[in-house]
Amino acid sequence: MRALTISDHGGLDRVEFRDDVAIPELRTSTEVRIRLTAAALNHLDLFVVGGLAGVTIAPPWILGADGTGVVEAAGSAVTTIGVGDRVLINPGISCRECEYCRTGEQSLCVKFGLLGEHRPGSFAEFIVLPAENVRRVPAGRTDLSDAQAAAYTLATLTAWRMLATRAHVQAGENVLVQGIGGGVAIASLLIAKRLGARVWVTSSSEEKLARARELGADETLNYTTMDVAREIRARTGKRGVDVVIDSAGSASWGQSLGALGRGGRLVTCGGTTGATVETDVRKLFWNQWTLLGSTMGSDAEFDAIVAELAAGGLVMPVDSVFPLERGREALERMAAGSHFGKIVLSIAS
Repeated sequence: MRALTISDHGGLDRVEFRDDVAIPELRTSTEVRIRLTAAALNHLDLFVVGGLAGVTIAPPWILGADGTGVVEAAGSAVTTIGVGDRVLINPGISCRECEYCRTGEQSLCVKFGLLGEHRPGSFAEFIVLPAENVRRVPAGRTDLSDAQAAAYTLATLTAWRMLATRAHVQAGENVLVQGIGGGVAIASLLIAKRLGARVWVTSSSEEKLARARELGADETLNYTTMDVAREIRARTGKRGVDVVIDSAGSASWGQSLGALGRGGRLVTCGGTTGATVETDVRKLFWNQWTLLGSTMGSDAEFDAIVAELAAGGLVMPVDSVFPLERGREALERMAAGSHFGKIVLSIAS
């Protein structure tokens, strides 16, 4: 089958399109094989190419986490999905047996792993997954393109857990989303608005800020021309925001805390600009902040975002679509950081 792969770590010159990768077979009665039609890029893909501590690959390693397609084969024990169903995939794989899985917290699984990082990914014509990681595209969403479907799950699931589950965002609260443009940040904006919050976003690009306003952002801040924390304090009468969504890490952490009001919650799901941050513990306890980590989502949260998709409330904007054969170009666009929305690979022959 056709696939976008790496055989060792390094720069994007290591990314290789191949047409001789073996088609995966069902290994258990609870798995399905999906013929993928599209797959979306995530910043994780760049990390995998560069190499991650403790993660080993077996060449040729297939990249990619997000995707959509049609079920081609199903194990004998699969009852929730059938051959011919158009589906979304949840890239987070859990063991289904540990104490966290048994209580419905699959993303806390002691053996939790992600497609493209811990097992072969979605930048290929076929993928085999546990049926629990697959949901039908809602029947009423025939208008949803393959690119939009592929772009949906990882970013939306991650953002939903951050805002709805971890931060418990309430209507009327002020939410700051750092670094608008990527999938999780855009999904956070859309979900925060869906929850009734007033949303602030930051970027170094006036074009991205304008796009964010079109999606419903109430306040936009260019962090290259102003002190974000100081500006937010000025506009809120020194109160600050209730919630900060920060997946950038070291570059934005100080400003995120500076913008956070008393009793505020900061939620992080990544460190795209650096993993090491500094926090003044005196401000932490004095302001009674809550710092929250968040990774992917549970089965129940997967069901929740599929229900939101069915209701028409959440659709991820697509920045651009590349054929699978030009996957390296797509990754280069992501690395440049100029995109707004999801970059998608078209896989259908």
